[in-house]
Amino acid sequence: MASEDEGESKGRTADEAEDAYAAAVPEDIPPIDFNILVLSLNTSALIDLGDGPEDAGGEKVEREVNLPMARQSIDMLAILEDKTRGNLSGEEERLLAQVLFDLRMRYVNKAKT
Repeated sequence: MASEDEGESKGRTADEAEDAYAAAVPEDIPPIDFNILVLSLNTSALIDLGDGPEDAGGEKVEREVNLPMARQSIDMLAILEDKTRGNLSGEEERLLAQVLFDLRMRYVNKAKT
């Protein structure tokens, strides 16, 4: 089955592949924007810091701390901040700065223990 899909995709142009992908995405999923990207990386870092979201029942889930992976997510956000400087809305800049500050402080606190 995978080889059939690969064969079909080899003959497509990038635009055709993008159109096919867009058609396959369910309509009830909200569109992705810069804030969603930042919040996604924030959530990944929080989980790696052991501070992830609660389970569906509202109880705190014990998570293993993975400082190297948390650092990687924080560094990716820092790269985004550097590479997008001057190209973001005020709201996007504030969100990114706030998320980075919070994650860096959490990281320092976890690294001390």
